[in-house]
Amino acid sequence: MSRPATTAWRPRAPRTVSWLLVPLLLLGSACGGPMSSPEAAPEEAGAWSLYGAAQTARGEDGMVVSGHGLASDVGAAILARGGNAVDAAVAVGFALAVVLPAAGNIGGGGFLVYRPSEGEVRALDFREKAPAAATRDMFLDGEGKVTEAVVIGHLAAGVPGSVAGLWAMHGEYGTLPWADLVAPAIELAHGHEVDEVRSRSLAGAAPRLSRFPASAAQFLVDGEAPAPGSLLAQPDLAVTLTAISEQGPDGFYGGAVADLIVAEMERGGGLITHQDLESYAPVWRGPVEVEYRGHRIYSMPPVSSGGLTLGLILNVLEGWDPLPPFGSADLVHLEAETMRLAFRDRNTLVGDPDFVDVPREQFESQDYADGLRARIDQERATPLPPVEVAPPAESTETTHYSVVDRWGNAASVTTTINSGYGNAVTVTGAGFLLNNEMDDFAASPGRPNQFGLVEGENNAIAPGKRMLSSMTPSIVLDPEGRLMMVVGTPGGPTIITSVYHAISNVIDHGMTLDRAVESPRVHHQAWPDQIFYEEAGLAGDVVEELERRGHRMVGRGLSGDVAAILVEESGLLGVADPRRGGGASAPDSPGDAH
Repeated sequence: MSRPATTAWRPRAPRTVSWLLVPLLLLGSACGGPMSSPEAAPEEAGAWSLYGAAQTARGEDGMVVSGHGLASDVGAAILARGGNAVDAAVAVGFALAVVLPAAGNIGGGGFLVYRPSEGEVRALDFREKAPAAATRDMFLDGEGKVTEAVVIGHLAAGVPGSVAGLWAMHGEYGTLPWADLVAPAIELAHGHEVDEVRSRSLAGAAPRLSRFPASAAQFLVDGEAPAPGSLLAQPDLAVTLTAISEQGPDGFYGGAVADLIVAEMERGGGLITHQDLESYAPVWRGPVEVEYRGHRIYSMPPVSSGGLTLGLILNVLEGWDPLPPFGSADLVHLEAETMRLAFRDRNTLVGDPDFVDVPREQFESQDYADGLRARIDQERATPLPPVEVAPPAESTETTHYSVVDRWGNAASVTTTINSGYGNAVTVTGAGFLLNNEMDDFAASPGRPNQFGLVEGENNAIAPGKRMLSSMTPSIVLDPEGRLMMVVGTPGGPTIITSVYHAISNVIDHGMTLDRAVESPRVHHQAWPDQIFYEEAGLAGDVVEELERRGHRMVGRGLSGDVAAILVEESGLLGVADPRRGGGASAPDSPGDAH
């Protein structure tokens, strides 16, 4: 079995770089088009269209990979100025709120996993909360069915955590002035060019956005998406970001912006109050730690299910060494059987640790994983008892960004407003979209949410409770304890399995990072009992063999948008997934992509 090369890059002393000498367009962004790896795809795998399409950058003084090249450039500029990984992460977070409205946000929430070059790894939970007026059955109609209000409109919004989270991480680890980190986003809000990916995204969302006047005014032109190459100006958002720049979180959770949020809630029947906003606070938590084939992996703890579920998958699969060849029916079978059991536990046992007792020790126990592995028939699928499910929705708009600075500090950040463009409501006068995270609760325990996930009472709605998440920001250390990889992705429940694939592809299958990110993915989430695979990602005879073993095979569209960084012999390699149009950028490598 192939193993990744031993890392040799070392953090280095900072250079003195003038902020004025680092214009964004001269940074090492690879957002302009696909760039192929110097290690070409093998001939036998050439049918997969994404091989050679990842957008990459190399650098020695830091790296930023995010869901939009402009945001990556902002982060790289902060690194070039002498900022650290958290400084860059804050700037990227605000920039994404402007240039990636489908997922970037100040009206949502997220998670940070942070590994300083010296000191302990920490995780910051700035997940949204249910408003104080929320009730367990608030989205059920007279027949007990979940209504549309759980995903669209004002009632779907949880109390946002993003601004408080970015402030908290900056207060703990940041070095540059706060206002300097918000400034690039303000400039972008005054006007930036819309690319083809974002124009197409807005076109798809236009029917939902058109239902709310402030959203239509913010993002559409005569009811249509702005054309590629046109300028998108968001003056109301620029004013809001200016308030945040000058006042910190008080400029969002109080004052004029808070008044606008509450007025929007009252206008549309939402629940968020001034008290909800004023009482919101992020929480620092201990990360999940997983040992896998000599590597140490840090990931997000509850209220995220990501780290625990990823850890359980890895602990089970570690018992097969080596794993079967990539793309084979044997491998997909073992992965699917393992994912099924891990998601069964995820769906029924995990919730907000401030409200429920989450059995972390069960997920983290190698003995428990060994017991699950013993139940897996290596030749036949082993279905779980059936439950009523609906097909998972395709809308999985979250966003992830990975940052490493010249000192070796690493930040892995995933944020979300849940569905694409959240609940489609833009706060009138404030210029930002609200989330529809209330759907991430079990609005009706035992019935599927928009992603087809069937969850239990541990994730039922309660006032002040954080809703369960699949976000899995992760950091991987090599067997010598050195930084090796920073990784994460959007994708609803497929976040967990996409992060697994990226890590396993490098560690188990010896892939280069670009190949690991480009390669096709499979997913199983317990219910519905079926293997989802990216269309054309599995050979026809493999699909037939898996069906013969008792699996229901469902081909569908592309899955995830991995943003990853790998430490190599010569420096840092950043890879942006070709699936959604992200970008990788380094502060010291203008044009230095493959």
